[in-house]
Amino acid sequence: MKNSILVLVLLTFISCQQSKIGYVDNVKLMDGYQEKTEVEGKYKAKADALAKKSDSLSQALQIEYQALQAKKQSQRKTQEELQVLQQKGQFLGQQLQQEERQIQQEGQTQMDSIVSKVKDEIKAYGEANGYTYILGGGEGGSVLYGQDANDLTEQILKILNDKYKN
Repeated sequence: MKNSILVLVLLTFISCQQSKIGYVDNVKLMDGYQEKTEVEGKYKAKADALAKKSDSLSQALQIEYQALQAKKQSQRKTQEELQVLQQKGQFLGQQLQQEERQIQQEGQTQMDSIVSKVKDEIKAYGEANGYTYILGGGEGGSVLYGQDANDLTEQILKILNDKYKN
């Protein structure tokens, strides 16, 4: 009985000694990942183009409104034309909102795909290099302290960027 307890304690001690733990700074990893940077740039460009389009349409509607105000016509006729212009503005506003939602959804879908790739690569790295655990650090991470020797961020970032380049 004493021998089996001693063996159990030794096995527990040995298995604890064999655990290999590393961590990744999530923020640094994602900020340095080229694919993520390019996707963000792509969707920022789309959002900027949509903002310019919105500004142009707004200016065009404002010019039409001012032209209507300048016309010397009956009150009733002016009201009808203003109502048509208002409906046109509402319709264009709805279209722009829909485009914005679509851009956001596409961007979110691509970002979710990138996060999934990163997680898969971390898992593959851990399995290939005998890690029992790889923890996430950085903002909102679970690592409050880790020795620099256990920081795998740069190695995994290099692998991700090399794969993305190819």
